Amino acid sequence: MQITFRINKKTMTKDVKPSLLLIDLIRNNLKLKGTKPGCMEGECGACSVIVNGDAINSCLYLAINVNGKEVTTIEGLGDNENPLDNVQEKMVEHGAIQCGFCTSGIVLTTKAYSDKCIEDGVTPNREEVKKSLEGNLCRCTGYIKIIDAAEAVYKD
Repeated sequence: MQITFRINKKTMTKDVKPSLLLIDLIRNNLKLKGTKPGCMEGECGACSVIVNGDAINSCLYLAINVNGKEVTTIEGLGDNENPLDNVQEKMVEHGAIQCGFCTSGIVLTTKAYSDKCIEDGVTPNREEVKKSLEGNLCRCTGYIKIIDAAEAVYKD
């Protein structure tokens, strides 16, 4: 099946099997390795990407479902050549990164939530920030620095 979609602001057309998972399209076909395969059951959040403004688990999402949609992976935010996104800056400032395996999923989940809050004119409290991060597991940090960083996104 042929699909056309935008990924990280670039339009692409790809032939995909109906059973191909989005994570496999991203990592194996497009060679974007920032999206991590973790549990492959939608429990850990390491594979999170943004599709049409919503954070989703790419390990549970069929690639054919991005037809006509906008996808953002961690490579679509700031990098060594482009300024870091505000979410990335806050994660660095607050030391919210250790091994880095979960980081792209947490950053993209926070980015999707912060964009919705900005759009709605809402400033979430700490409990709402914590709730927004549910579904993202980190085995290194104990979450305090991650929550502090995510909360700081809304204070700018």
